[in-house]
Amino acid sequence: MVRVSGGAMADRNTAFVGDIPRNYDRYLGPVLFHEFADDLAQRIKVVPGMRVLELACGTGIVTRRLADRLRGHGSIVGTDLNEAMIAYGRGQMPPGSEHVEWQTADATKLPFPDQSFDAVVCQFGLMFFPDKAASIRESFRVLKPGGHYLFSVWDTLSKNPAARIAHETAGRFFPADPPLFYSVPYSLHDPAPVRKMLAEAGFGQIEVTPLEKSGASPSAADAATGLIEGNPILGAIMARRPEALDDIKRATAAAVAAELGDPPARIPLHAIVLSARRP
Repeated sequence: MVRVSGGAMADRNTAFVGDIPRNYDRYLGPVLFHEFADDLAQRIKVVPGMRVLELACGTGIVTRRLADRLRGHGSIVGTDLNEAMIAYGRGQMPPGSEHVEWQTADATKLPFPDQSFDAVVCQFGLMFFPDKAASIRESFRVLKPGGHYLFSVWDTLSKNPAARIAHETAGRFFPADPPLFYSVPYSLHDPAPVRKMLAEAGFGQIEVTPLEKSGASPSAADAATGLIEGNPILGAIMARRPEALDDIKRATAAAVAAELGDPPARIPLHAIVLSARRP
């Protein structure tokens, strides 16, 4: 997603490589993303011939759900800056998915004409864009009048115990220089500045909805694999002390089991869904 210290999309592009896309989709998906993806896809009102743009689609967790809803009714373009994630997502699509396109794209400089989509969707991506206001303006630009902009951000790290456990556990192994990756996706929990950016871009009918869901993993060990090897905290660990990886995973699994159960691990999740319309 991003460099551990901050937020450049170029770093996101280089961070999701190797086995991370597979681990993200297989292990981290059910822990953090699946139930929110189900919810987000259902919030889109499907109309004949509609065209949907997804930003920061990653391995296609939301894309697959939107594809099911739009089959026979419309099409979707899944975009991400990370080619490895897109390649993995494309490979997970079932036959009969010709209505799904995949394209590498920068969400702050979209390569699409004005007013070319009926909806823009983004699950847990805005936090990683270096210029969030520019991304929101771009979403406004490519939407048709009346178009729907629908996206989600995480609530605080303290309300999301699986991510908090991974963040704190890895940090204990590197007290002088802790990996800070998890501080980024949980950095937009205050909706006020996001609402302001939406209004300044021209959006109306802005709605903010706190949402509680739950994730699950067959085991605490599987959850730890996703939490540690399914995102760029892995790169931060390997850059510091690669021989510590197995110990960090074991410690994360033990902490998940102690707090969230094993087997299975049940994970409380808190996020915020934002919805806006282009007048």
